[in-house]
Amino acid sequence: MNIFPAIDLYDGKAVRLFKGDYNQMTVYSNEPLEVARKFEKAGARHLHLVDLEGAKAGKPTNLETIKKIVDNTDLFTEIGGGIRSIEIAKAYIDIGVDRIILGTAAVENEDFLKEALSLFGDKVAVGVDLKDGFVAIKGWTEKSAITADDFMSKMESLGVKTVICTDISRDGAMQGSNNSLYKALGEKFSIDLVASGGVSSIEDIKTLSEMNLYGAIIGKAYYIGAIDLKEAIEVAR
Repeated sequence: MNIFPAIDLYDGKAVRLFKGDYNQMTVYSNEPLEVARKFEKAGARHLHLVDLEGAKAGKPTNLETIKKIVDNTDLFTEIGGGIRSIEIAKAYIDIGVDRIILGTAAVENEDFLKEALSLFGDKVAVGVDLKDGFVAIKGWTEKSAITADDFMSKMESLGVKTVICTDISRDGAMQGSNNSLYKALGEKFSIDLVASGGVSSIEDIKTLSEMNLYGAIIGKAYYIGAIDLKEAIEVAR
């Protein structure tokens, strides 16, 4: 299983939200590149980036910061947040991002998703944010009527290779990952599944790794010292 340490970007800084609430934001670093370098030093090979402003505004706002990270590390970099047009997707691919993550756009605009898949193939992942078992959209501010199973089934039929699944109720709350959810989805679908939200201990990493998931995202747990990244990477491997 691959470990994706996360950097959530807001105003060029590395921050974390509590349960997706923009009013409950903690700034962890003014230099996201330094954070990414620390990840690399600990043995990370992958990086999960989220443009929080982009998720709300529907356009990229941290392009320069992301380019700096891509240019100055060897990490496999994926980015999500506000990618709602082919132009924006292309802008990220052009600066060297390895994978773009479509969220709201994948739910609301199937034609856009299909076009992105035809142009960029495996460089496209879909991020599904779940709120009470339903897909949430627009930076977690709205709940749709689509269930997790229906959504995954649709993505599989369209040829999406990677899905990043976040349980919003667990995100940043340090309550452990929703293992039953990931187990059920992992068994039901043949998509590369990345667990996100609430991964808060080495025990979580062990459990998720035993499910043969493709990846797990570590956010707040790293920043507050609850998970040692080096240890997590070793356990996952």
